[in-house]
Amino acid sequence: MPEKPLTIAIIDDEKNIRRMLRLILEAEGYDVCEAENVAEAREMTCKNPPDAVLLDLKLPDGDGIELLKELRAQSPGLPVVMISGHGSAEHAVQAVKLGAYDFLEKPLDKDRVLVTLRNAIEVGGLRKQVSKLSGGGEMIGESPEMKEVREWIGRVAPTDGRVLILGESGTGKELVARAIHEGSTRAKKKFVKVNCAAIPKELVESVLFGHVKGAFTGALKDKSGTFKEADGGTLLLDEIGDLSLEAQAKVLRVLQEGEFEPVGASKTEKVDVRVVAATHRDLKSEVEEGNFREDLYFRLAVLVLDLPPLRDRKGDVAVLVDHFLNEFHGNGLPQRKLTPEAVEVLERYAWPGNIRELRNVIERIAILSPDIQVEPDDLPADVRTTSFSVATDIDTGELPAIGTSLADVRAAAEKRYLEAVLDQTGGNVSEAARIVGLERTHLHKKLASLGVKRK
Repeated sequence: MPEKPLTIAIIDDEKNIRRMLRLILEAEGYDVCEAENVAEAREMTCKNPPDAVLLDLKLPDGDGIELLKELRAQSPGLPVVMISGHGSAEHAVQAVKLGAYDFLEKPLDKDRVLVTLRNAIEVGGLRKQVSKLSGGGEMIGESPEMKEVREWIGRVAPTDGRVLILGESGTGKELVARAIHEGSTRAKKKFVKVNCAAIPKELVESVLFGHVKGAFTGALKDKSGTFKEADGGTLLLDEIGDLSLEAQAKVLRVLQEGEFEPVGASKTEKVDVRVVAATHRDLKSEVEEGNFREDLYFRLAVLVLDLPPLRDRKGDVAVLVDHFLNEFHGNGLPQRKLTPEAVEVLERYAWPGNIRELRNVIERIAILSPDIQVEPDDLPADVRTTSFSVATDIDTGELPAIGTSLADVRAAAEKRYLEAVLDQTGGNVSEAARIVGLERTHLHKKLASLGVKRK
């Protein structure tokens, strides 16, 4: 049975624009529905939700930006492309911040419209898929960093290349791995996850490669390992940086030759598995320190994704807060609403536990907050006391020259702060990492990127 064509909604008050877009889209096999104002658009999208929207910035009875907010609230994953004949850079930035995929200026170019729409649909479909997989949408966010992550997954998933996912705990490495599997040609086969850090050293080989009956005390029957379970599918080796060197050598053999022997067996078994590895460790540093095999690192690091920590995507905090509040309200907890001042405190917090920690904080608020409106004083004490503002809490000396980017201002402030912390700890990076709420390996990277010299 042929797949149903995707439906594109065109919302524009210019009849000629709607007619031109209809002809272009129908020639590409899309179904098209039209609306010339906000009222028609609301009725149309409620009755028959489209797969994507082309939305004019200015409409006779309302603002396209406001309609964009409504559409995104109804369907967070809906791909929306804004179009306008009299837009500005400010409008474009505002639209993208509110969730629009892109902003196209009139007169519209046919090829640009089609390419942008195809990309928007691809990314939008991935958002829905990842949200469904996460069971709570931990990958929700419209920051440039998260858009890059989604686009990267969209390009990588259909291939069979090995993937190495780097990132701190709580950034969503498993969610990315699942999305890669679901977007691959192996999606109908199994996705198997094994946490390498949680396996007792003496059982690593058995867990990964299986064993035969009698191979060791307690081996009462043959048992398949995770490589065999994932045959034809995808295997996530989570926290692979915690594997012993001996176990790393055996994993390397499977990656090189596609075969292994279960513990106690003499017969070799072959498997066809796409391996996705993940770790919070800096594997390059681990290689230099002799803790991780260089040959295994290069086998794994074919396609590398370094997931951004939450502190580097502050624009997503408010979106995530609203999402978690709605989730907990839907689970029977009272409705809560954070004031802008409370959200600002959360945006200043370093979030060492990333999205997992944010979700826990919001759940605590949903349960314990005495009022519907949540003020800064209602936030957990540890979040309030460790939040800081670069502009007010760090003495940055004279103001930088006008024209300096905020990123450079922030980097300069972070550098001064980290230098002060290292001075206080006598150059002890582990202690400095504990104070600033970073993993030691990630602090090393931060120090190097900022040019901080240790004494």
